[in-house]
Amino acid sequence: MSQNGAGIDLDKSLGYLLKEASSALRVAMEEVLRPLGMSMTQYSCLELLAQRPGLSNSELARGAFVTRQSMNVLLQALERDGYVTRPAQAPVGKVLPARLTPRGRRSLEKATVAVRSVEVRMLSGMTETEQADAFRLLQGMIHSLRDGNDGG
Repeated sequence: MSQNGAGIDLDKSLGYLLKEASSALRVAMEEVLRPLGMSMTQYSCLELLAQRPGLSNSELARGAFVTRQSMNVLLQALERDGYVTRPAQAPVGKVLPARLTPRGRRSLEKATVAVRSVEVRMLSGMTETEQADAFRLLQGMIHSLRDGNDGG
């Protein structure tokens, strides 16, 4: 509870609750990915490339919620370890589009099963209707924040 009426009452703050849920989700996902030798950021990168082959470093960084510099280091490591491939020369401009290798696809398949198990666990106490409602509500919140909607 806030002191002297100042600040935010964390017990009633939806933003704080969302951050706590996000943190708990990340910890749970890291726990299931660790035995596979993968981090959440590596998984996010591989998943993005599986769904959208050829994304640039900048596009991957945005999708994985990391800086371009962090993504560049990650891509170099994934390329060195044989999970992704990038052309030596940019086909257009300076962009080196990344693609999954067969090894990357096999690792992603295992990681996806692990990550999906966390999502199933997270939603296990909810009906299908409640899950759909939660999804719709969260999408609405994201939309409002990204559009700069101040609610008034």
